[in-house]
Amino acid sequence: MTARDRVATAVLHVLLTAGLVVMVGPFIWMLASSFKTDAEIRRSPPTWWPEDPTLDNYSNLLGRLDFPAYFTNSVVVAVLTTVGNLMFCAAAGYALAKLRFAGSRLLFGVVLGTIMVPSIVTLVPLFVLVSNLGLVNSYAALVLPFLAQAFGVFLMRQFMLSIPEDLLEAARIDGAGEWRIFFRIVLPLCRPALATLGILTFLASWNNFLWPLVAATTEDRYTLPVALALYSVGQNRARYDLLLAGSVLVVVPVLIVFVLLQRHFVRGIATTGLK
Repeated sequence: MTARDRVATAVLHVLLTAGLVVMVGPFIWMLASSFKTDAEIRRSPPTWWPEDPTLDNYSNLLGRLDFPAYFTNSVVVAVLTTVGNLMFCAAAGYALAKLRFAGSRLLFGVVLGTIMVPSIVTLVPLFVLVSNLGLVNSYAALVLPFLAQAFGVFLMRQFMLSIPEDLLEAARIDGAGEWRIFFRIVLPLCRPALATLGILTFLASWNNFLWPLVAATTEDRYTLPVALALYSVGQNRARYDLLLAGSVLVVVPVLIVFVLLQRHFVRGIATTGLK
């Protein structure tokens, strides 16, 4: 390597390290602060590491809320939403990518158009619809509106465009129907894209706060983010010690899912052209 190349490599490493610190820093501070007292968290200037580490934040938080019930609600909603997106988005993506029918281009354009609509715009109409169906304060209200999303359809379609047409035509010549082709040939080839969609959907559903807050009217249907926000407030001010401890509990399951599927996730991002 020339001197110029070594300098460029060093600069690149410095920039990447700085970016890593900026991204990981808040998570490290959140984890460290979850073992601090509320007074130490509010201290100025702040401290990075707890002076007197304590587990009282976790014990107080778990004592305030019914953690198993809220955790179960979050798991049920996130898992059902993720499974629904994997099924319906994959089926819709296959139809738009590999099947020829009248209006397919127009339909795909409509799907892309809905991505540009902010979710907050549809919040009130969606709640009115769910209310008229009598689904408020139920798992159906928390899951059904998000079983298939435009981004998932777009992601799966883009990946399936890379599957050779000759492979599907050979299966049709052998007598395979479209459903058999979809389940036996297409889906196994789409594992990276499915892993990517699964992680993104699970993350969005697990962290969703506004819709569960609106759709769940009793505590037995609260998800973890809603319960954490409601039970970490005391005497007209936020209890940051409880809030940070709860944030750690909320983040851990997502990290576990990502670690288990990271290889497929990275491959899916690379092969679908998602930026």
